[in-house]
Amino acid sequence: MKERGGNQTSGIDFFITQERIVFLDTQPILSPSILDHLINNDRKLPPEYNLPHTYVEMQSLQIAAFLFTVCHVVIVVQDWFTDLSLYRFLQTAEMVKPSTPSPSHESSSSSGSDEGTEYYPHLVFLQNKARREDFCPRKLRQMHLMIDQLMAHSHLRYKGTLSMLQCNIFPGLPPDFLDSEVNLFLMPFMDSESENENPPRAGPGSSPLFSLLPGYRGHPSFQSLVSKLRSQVMSMARPQLSHTILTEKNWFHYAARIWDGVKKSSALAEYSRLLA
Repeated sequence: MKERGGNQTSGIDFFITQERIVFLDTQPILSPSILDHLINNDRKLPPEYNLPHTYVEMQSLQIAAFLFTVCHVVIVVQDWFTDLSLYRFLQTAEMVKPSTPSPSHESSSSSGSDEGTEYYPHLVFLQNKARREDFCPRKLRQMHLMIDQLMAHSHLRYKGTLSMLQCNIFPGLPPDFLDSEVNLFLMPFMDSESENENPPRAGPGSSPLFSLLPGYRGHPSFQSLVSKLRSQVMSMARPQLSHTILTEKNWFHYAARIWDGVKKSSALAEYSRLLA
C-alpha cells in the first residue's frame, strides 16, 4: 500500500506514550483506496459478505463502533468540508455501538441534558488542509452551524469541549461569536522547511518596510495550531469507561472483549443484511 500511495494504516494500530495515554490510529473509513485494493488484488471476502463495498462499509462501522466504546476522545479527520455521508456514517455507528452504561453517570448528550446514562466519547472534527479562506469568521460560523445541524440528534459529545475561540486563534472575535460552537478545529497545510526558512514576502510594489515582513497567511503557523489542538484534546475530561478503574493492561483486555462483541453484534449483522 505504501508503494501505491495508499493508506499507511491497516486495521487499528495503538501506541502508549510516556504519559500513559493510549492512541489508536485506524485505517480510513469508507475508503475508495481500500476498496480498490480489495478488488484489484482478488482478495477473498469473508463468507458473510457478497460485495466488496458492503465489506468495506461494515469494516468501517465495526471500527467506528469500537472507538465509540473504548475511547475518551475520537478525532474525525477530513480533507475537505464536507461529505454528508460522513455524518450519516457516524450516526449509524453510534446506533450500532455496544451498550455500555456510563459508570460516572455523567450527561452523555451533546446538549447537556440528563437523558440516559449511556457512555459516549468526545467527538472532535479536524478539518485538515484548511485554506486561508476557511479561517474567515463568516466561513467559520457557517461550518459550525452546518455540523451542529447535521449532528443535532446525536448523543456523541460533539460540542462544548473544544474551542478555537478560547485559544487565541481569533483574538478579534468575542467568545459568543459562534451561536453553537462545535468541536471543530482547522488545520492548514503543513509548513515545509523551505517556507519556514524563507517565508513568502510582501509584493514588490509595497513599501520597503512591508517588503521585509512575511506574507499574510490568515492563520497561525502549523506548529502553533498543532500545539493548541494537543493542549485542548489532552485537557478533555476522561471519565471511567467501566465500573472499575482500568490500567493499560486492563483496558487492553476490556477493548478485546468489546471488539469481540462488535464482531458478533446482532445489530451490525442485521444492518449488513439490509445492505446486501
